[in-house]
Amino acid sequence: MDVTTLKQQITSKTPAMVYLALGTQQVLIQRVREMFINLIPEEERVMNVGSYDMETTPLAVALDDAMAAPFFGERRLVLINKPYFFTGEKGPTKIEHDLDSLSNYLQHPEPSTILVFLAPYEKLDGRKKIVKELKKVAVTVDTAPLDEAHARQQVRAELTSNQYTIDEAAIDELVQRTNADYELMNANLSKLKLLTYQDRHITQQAVEKLVPQSLDENVFDLVNAVLKHDQTRSIDLYDQLIAGQQPPLRINAVLISQFRLLLQIKILSSRGLSQGSLAQKLKVHPYRVKLGLRTVRQFSLLALENAYLGLVNIEKALKTTQRDPKLLFQLFMLQYGQQQGVGMG
Repeated sequence: MDVTTLKQQITSKTPAMVYLALGTQQVLIQRVREMFINLIPEEERVMNVGSYDMETTPLAVALDDAMAAPFFGERRLVLINKPYFFTGEKGPTKIEHDLDSLSNYLQHPEPSTILVFLAPYEKLDGRKKIVKELKKVAVTVDTAPLDEAHARQQVRAELTSNQYTIDEAAIDELVQRTNADYELMNANLSKLKLLTYQDRHITQQAVEKLVPQSLDENVFDLVNAVLKHDQTRSIDLYDQLIAGQQPPLRINAVLISQFRLLLQIKILSSRGLSQGSLAQKLKVHPYRVKLGLRTVRQFSLLALENAYLGLVNIEKALKTTQRDPKLLFQLFMLQYGQQQGVGMG
């Protein structure tokens, strides 16, 4: 289930005895943690909420807590953080974890305890016996990074629950400025809510005013200007980045990274890979792949290769000479405009 469904379930029904929150989206993991803590009355939390990090604490300590009766309360909550023994990873320390005792607990969970495993990993090792036993018993909550559609949905839900509204253009602008990274979108919501506290309505202008564009987003505009041979706009955008105190080597490195990604998308999409498959194979956010696909459809493979190689040459010059970065970029634009095979593809 997703985090929204979890909230509905645990507030309207008796919670299950064992939960597994699996995924790397930290803001969702934190939200799950808070939801469960809020089930325990505030005056009971000191005695009836236990939180244990498996990278520093033996599992046996957490299980002892889970098997204890609640102290003057209805239930006990035990949070087990970073249970790396469910994965193929080795822990950072040589702590002995008693997995046999965990296996016994999962077969007979304590009815008055809610045991929650907060697993900030992409996946567990399904071949392990303990993982198979866990999945038979635990209610699994998905805390994986959200795609663009679900990120938009979560932002709207968060605002609605706090009696705020947001224009469609505003959420489009927020997605663009954060590359649809839900962690960044959520981090900016508190500023946006504060700005619009009186009328509780978020506009595109509010997003433009408060949410900074990432370097990747600024560079994406520059990439498109380069590919369209718009020398005036390309040089103007480059100058803006320099004026914003961005180091030339860093600007160039991000440009190279963007063109490398476009080349990979161009080649792999021609082999029939879908947007989702591309994101998984290239290990990048699906939103970046979506934008990349939109771009590469307009340009030939040779155009992308020429731009990439030209930027690699700038990097060499930046590292080995004292030439002015702006001049190097202007020369690159001139040479790129003169190359053959830079048209549509």
